[in-house]
This record gives sequence, structure tokens and C-alpha cells, in this order.
Amino acid sequence: MAKNKTTETQNSVTDFINAVENDVKRNDAFELIKIMHEITGFEPKMWGPSIIGFGSYHYKYESGHEGDAPLAGFSPRKTAMTVYFYLPEKEREPLLSKLGKHTSSKACIYIKKLADIDIETLKEIILLSLQYTKKLYPSK
Repeated sequence: MAKNKTTETQNSVTDFINAVENDVKRNDAFELIKIMHEITGFEPKMWGPSIIGFGSYHYKYESGHEGDAPLAGFSPRKTAMTVYFYLPEKEREPLLSKLGKHTSSKACIYIKKLADIDIETLKEIILLSLQYTKKLYPSK
């Protein structure tokens, strides 16, 4: 079975964010750290080379594939801030429609800058995603 590429590292979150060239994206990353820390209660950690994660959970799929992942996380990518989340479609669509200017995929929200979105809606998405993930993958 393949080894997970995205695992928690000891790399510095602050150093990683300070290396982000775009001032707005760098400042937004520090703001997202505050938001996610407040919601999760966990300190930020680097996962792989570019994901900032908060807390962790262990998953195991029916296929037998298993691993660890952050309960909440984001990455200040070059084109957009990527916020990772996990919600059933029926719950996610009403929230995403209130979020503001963004694009999304099944498990990611792409935001150019935090000023483009409703922060309270983002906080709700992060909190519900955290609760849903903990329910799906309870700690043993």
C-alpha cells in the first residue's frame, strides 16, 4: 500500500508563511491561523511541505487505505488560499452559497483573499467540518 505523502512535520509554520511572496495572502494566512486555532483549539502544524493543519484524526477506508490527516487545514497557494473541509453535499451547498467570492471542489474552498468572503460563514463551515469529521472518525 502506498505511503501517505502528506504527514505532519516539524517545519516552522511561521517560516513557511513568511516565505509567501504576496502580502495579502501572507496576512490572510496569519488571520486564518487565528480563526482555525480559535475554532479547533489546536496549534498549527505543517503537514507536508505546504499545508497548515490543526489537530489530527485517523481514517480507514473500506479499501483498507488508512492514515492521518488534519482536522482542519489550509494552504496559501500561489493562485488562491485553499481551505480544506469535509461536509455532506446537502449541508455544504447552502453554506457555500452564502460564503461570497470563491470557487470550490468536493473538499476544498479556493479564496483569492479573505476580504472577498463572509468570515462568519467560513467559520461555520470550518466548525461543521470539524464536527462532521470527528463524528465520522471518532478517536479511540
